[in-house]
Amino acid sequence: MTRRLIAYVRVAPRERVGLRPDLAEQRALIEERAAQEGWQILRVVQDVRSGRNLRRPGLREALAACRAGEAEGVVVARLDRLTYRLADLADLAGEALRDGFALVALDLGLDLAEPGGRLAGEVLATAAEWNPPPLTEPGRRLGRRPGRPSSTPPALAARIRSLRDEGMTLQAICDALNAERLPTPRGGSHWRPTSLRSILAAEPADSELV
Repeated sequence: MTRRLIAYVRVAPRERVGLRPDLAEQRALIEERAAQEGWQILRVVQDVRSGRNLRRPGLREALAACRAGEAEGVVVARLDRLTYRLADLADLAGEALRDGFALVALDLGLDLAEPGGRLAGEVLATAAEWNPPPLTEPGRRLGRRPGRPSSTPPALAARIRSLRDEGMTLQAICDALNAERLPTPRGGSHWRPTSLRSILAAEPADSELV
């Protein structure tokens, strides 16, 4: 059965010319591989932005097509076209596995629809959720919380935990909070998965347990 994929290509304004694959080159690599494998490329979406975060309109369009069932996955010529950050890659892999779509990176031969690629995705997704306990916990024995106190309102922290328990991805929760223009615990204007991990790792405040 023919796979229906969205091709995603990206360059960053500050990448040095000659050290990056240009948009046309990326398209050509994907189209050549698609012809070999019999994939159907529904469309090519692109961004001219940094890969340091996931707030890119082209990437959001590609992922939305996968969430809606229009496409079966996203294919890139190089994995770094998706993201430079391991944490963001782990979030993308976890979402793809949960929602049943593939991420395909031609340079590494990575395909989350294949057994080996799925295993790699599961390892990444598990690592993203891992919050190791502190080596020592004197604060807990004395009834104190380790580290700095959370500045997240208890009601908001409880809501984030509830959304996570309902199966929402970290990025989906971030998108919802950003749409409501809620400030982050440090007063920032954009929520990121890393912000949510620290909240989810913290113990609920006493007021939330009542």
